[in-house]
Amino acid sequence: MYARRRRAYFLLMGGCLVLFISAWSFVRLLSVEAAVAMCVVAMVIPPVAAMIANRRGPDDRWWDDPSGDPKSDEWWDELDGKRRHDK
Repeated sequence: MYARRRRAYFLLMGGCLVLFISAWSFVRLLSVEAAVAMCVVAMVIPPVAAMIANRRGPDDRWWDDPSGDPKSDEWWDELDGKRRHDK
């Protein structure tokens, strides 16, 4: 699960670098407007890559999921205020 997200993140960021570097290396010689457009697209890619890298997958366990240890889950639920246990 993490390898898939990491691979997608690095592919997107690699594409961002390719767009940015090629825009100002040789595309600007042909068309400045195209180079600027490529940079605008490259500017949007990093936030999208971060969202994809931090997206919850169907197999991912998150902090609020039960751990399977009843005593630990009871303790965390009490701390979070989910259940009040009167003793």
